[in-house]
Amino acid sequence: MSRSDAEAGERIDVAFVDDDAEVRRANVQTLELAGLDVRPFETGAQLVAAIDAGFPGAVVTDVRMPGMDGFQLFRRLREIDADIPVILITGHGDIDMAVEAMHKGAYDFIAKPYSADRLVQSVQRAVEKRRLVLENRRLRDAAAHAQEDVPLIGQTPVMERLRQTLRQIAIADVDVLVNGETGSGKEVAAELLHRWSRRREGRFVALNCGALPENVIESELFGHEAGAFTGALKKRIGHVEYSSGGTLFLDEIESMPLAAQAKLLRVLEKREVVPLGGNESRQLDLRVIAAAKIDLGDPAVRGDFREDLYFRLNVVSVTIPPLRERRDDIPLLFVHFLNRAAARFGIEPPDVTPALREFLSTHPWPGNVRELAHAAERYALGLLDVPAWRDEAESDEKFSLPRQMELYEAELIRKALKESKGNAKAAIDALGIPRKTFYDKLQRHGLVRSDFV
Repeated sequence: MSRSDAEAGERIDVAFVDDDAEVRRANVQTLELAGLDVRPFETGAQLVAAIDAGFPGAVVTDVRMPGMDGFQLFRRLREIDADIPVILITGHGDIDMAVEAMHKGAYDFIAKPYSADRLVQSVQRAVEKRRLVLENRRLRDAAAHAQEDVPLIGQTPVMERLRQTLRQIAIADVDVLVNGETGSGKEVAAELLHRWSRRREGRFVALNCGALPENVIESELFGHEAGAFTGALKKRIGHVEYSSGGTLFLDEIESMPLAAQAKLLRVLEKREVVPLGGNESRQLDLRVIAAAKIDLGDPAVRGDFREDLYFRLNVVSVTIPPLRERRDDIPLLFVHFLNRAAARFGIEPPDVTPALREFLSTHPWPGNVRELAHAAERYALGLLDVPAWRDEAESDEKFSLPRQMELYEAELIRKALKESKGNAKAAIDALGIPRKTFYDKLQRHGLVRSDFV
């Protein structure tokens, strides 16, 4: 009945403790007929010797026993693991003490005489609670032991292969094209390529090509000399030169203007840069990691992105899988983000409930890891009510018409955000509501636009 027994796959639902052999036999039979696996014990000392914090079930014990009585056993079990559910079977004279024990953490007490249904229902609830506690522990332990130097958390085969591939590529010191959907972790992969390479002592310089206006991106990339253009009052070193000896990460490379693409192609071929307004080239020790959320290898998709630049960047390519292709990693990732959010907010992380687990496993996660991290933050603050909706939605008669209308409204807003890829104006137009009303409803329903970008 130890942790090793549980990990070996042995099912243990209930430990039943009573010094009366006939009572043990009858109650064990009752619980087994209800589909529970039961282990009988004659004394509390026998149970204490056989149990540890990994015990996967609940304990039912009589109060009146020679030697270690039920209350003493309860206190001893609290020392082993305060979360083991203990159900006390009491006579009429022990009820006050049993109530006091519940205040101190006992799960339940059952007064004699009791029906088989009363015992079975209490035990079933206690066993389910214990399973939930152990599952939350497992997830938290796994998240806590996720190596700090491996931010791409995941235990699925596809993630293990990805980490292995990144280590091999990092050593090769070649330019890399990272493909992946929005929020899937492309920058995290780029940081790992830098960290695991010989360039780890150099700078990791990141630039989002989609976040810069066209008229400044060339200056940001290649730098400029004083007087190169109106407003260029002094010399500026660009991101390309600044990353020399380290790694340059270009996110959303598909958004780079054509003029900048031509200059970047020359930089990649010559490994040298000429700042705007300058005449002399500067040699570079350069490694470029570019990231795209579209397939640049498909002419129908890449639009005006230069084919020769694509081939020059695509020395080696890596694809980051979306969450929907590694769903078994979602609970682990969620708890990792939940623990991180709770630590930041200075609160205890709430448990992962069965309803939340169902939501995590069925939600499409269009925003991938980024959306999951935001969901964990909202859950930590008690603002993520989607799991509760899912429970209620199982039976329409469980809630009122206004609640049904509220759920329907939230679903319509989600659909509009998904179809507009998080574009507020497009979603507002599709919904036909005022801008202020739109943002008020986002806040009410706990929706975040960036989750749908």
